[in-house]
Amino acid sequence: MRPRIRATRAWRFAAEATAVAVALVVAFPLYWMVLSALKPAGEVRSAHPVPWTPNPSLDAFRRVFGQQDFGRYFLNSLLVAGTVVVASALIAFLAATAVARFRFRFRTTLLILFLVAQMVPVEALTIPMFFLMRDSGVLNSLLSLILPHLAFSLPFAVWMLRGFVKAVPEALEEQATIDGASRARFLWQILFPLVLPGLVATSVFSFISTWNDFLFAKSFIVSATENSTLPMALLVFFDTETPDWGGVMAASTVMTLPVLVFFLLVHRRLVSGLGGAVKD
Repeated sequence: MRPRIRATRAWRFAAEATAVAVALVVAFPLYWMVLSALKPAGEVRSAHPVPWTPNPSLDAFRRVFGQQDFGRYFLNSLLVAGTVVVASALIAFLAATAVARFRFRFRTTLLILFLVAQMVPVEALTIPMFFLMRDSGVLNSLLSLILPHLAFSLPFAVWMLRGFVKAVPEALEEQATIDGASRARFLWQILFPLVLPGLVATSVFSFISTWNDFLFAKSFIVSATENSTLPMALLVFFDTETPDWGGVMAASTVMTLPVLVFFLLVHRRLVSGLGGAVKD
């Protein structure tokens, strides 16, 4: 019995040590980003970098917040990401309910198309979408950023939420109907709270991909710089001769904070949502 207990403890220790090592590897780039943002300019450009600084400085953050349009870029990113998260969650919830609960022609084909849509590289569709946005008259507006992200977020969200909707017993809907609840009331007062963890999980992915987007912001905001998003603010600190790496790291740190705050607000539901997705 004791050898078995020792073997179990050894495996557990090995698993925990591996998890800690992986966490350190993943967290190190974030640590280096924050460290570089706090280092003086001379230490950032040093040929012999060290993983600490004896003289932390906030000059890089002052340069970031001193940019004239930085606050506007931040609000634009928040508006685009928030709109995509809310719209994709509502549309995906209704679409997933329709796919999971109703029988109609080409339902399987539609689900396959959702998977195929996720396989197409975004870069391959950027130029066609540019001409589409131009012909639609939404180029240089925030709508030209919202629509593509919404289109790319929906397939994954619908496919994932379909499993959560299917996990809700149909007998629950029948019981609600017997008790006098309409389909709309069942949808929003019963089914919606039950699949909320799945909605949170899909919303996190939608928020991160939209918030960190640079390709669409660079491609679709051509001349209206007032509609640029936060990733475009990084270009201010790039120079062909002497890039301001401290400013780049400080701006990247500021960009990371909203993602961390959003994750901390929803992390409990995110864990249960991902657990439900694996279980399904």
